[in-house]
Amino acid sequence: MTNSEPVSAADVRLMQELARRVTAVRPELANSDASFGELAWNWGRGQAGEGASWRRRLWRSGGDVVAWGWARLPHRVRRADGSVKDVTGACLAYQVHPGHAAVLDEVIDWYDVTAAGLERTVLPSAADEFALARWAAHGYATDPASLGEAGYWTQLNERDLADVAPPVLPGGFRFRTADEAGPRAAVQAHLDAWAPSTYTAEGYRGVRRASGYRGDLHILVEAPDGTMAASTIMWLDTVNETAQFEPVGTHPHYRRRGLGRAMLLHGMRLARAAGATRVTVACLGAPGYPEARGLYYGVGFRELSRDAPLIKAPTAR
Repeated sequence: MTNSEPVSAADVRLMQELARRVTAVRPELANSDASFGELAWNWGRGQAGEGASWRRRLWRSGGDVVAWGWARLPHRVRRADGSVKDVTGACLAYQVHPGHAAVLDEVIDWYDVTAAGLERTVLPSAADEFALARWAAHGYATDPASLGEAGYWTQLNERDLADVAPPVLPGGFRFRTADEAGPRAAVQAHLDAWAPSTYTAEGYRGVRRASGYRGDLHILVEAPDGTMAASTIMWLDTVNETAQFEPVGTHPHYRRRGLGRAMLLHGMRLARAAGATRVTVACLGAPGYPEARGLYYGVGFRELSRDAPLIKAPTAR
């Protein structure tokens, strides 16, 4: 498989299958952007606008994918408010099955060739000591931008579903699903919560095509005036009996009213009814971003793993 092929829906399904196998044996080694739900969400929402800048490679053993790399190369991001941002560096999402850890050196070499001449970043799991040593051997070091109060790295949180409190919404608010509310409402709920966002109707169509999407597990909270005040998608991994919230957001005019808490509890009950026994959700982990972490801790989540952001300066082609 060449470096220049785009990431297809079929590729993502193979990546998700590896995510399932890693989760079954070493869930703390699931890298940022490499979980079952993150893969579906990132591909679905980005394939229309950013897909041309994606490169990928898959490594197989005995017919199974045992490693993959997904490089995001420079591109221009266009937001819903009309603003643009030029991404000038490269970022890698990847996963290697722990039973084939030695393949990581090939993944790193492929990334260095694919992104030669660019600043390169990557987010291995901080729990993966072997991977951290191999990235260091290839010249990658801790990203200074990740240090301190405003460091940009992700923490993955988990909890079981044995005892989930009943959700309580303020008067006049009600739960809806994307199947009930329709595509326009689902897209607008995300745009309102994450403004300025790159999300589009076409991106939502991609999300709906992604493996694991279910409209009945795409939850919205409708305000008395009809505004979709909060939303989340749950991605159900039936093999491991787990579900992942991604994304989770609330309209800024409706924050601090308990909507996020109620939506998460409602979602957990739906996930349990669908067969899940455990649920995960990611948040920014640095001290300067306490809001989401506090919300998740308040409904029973605790840290499972975290990123170790690394960077390598540009090298000549």
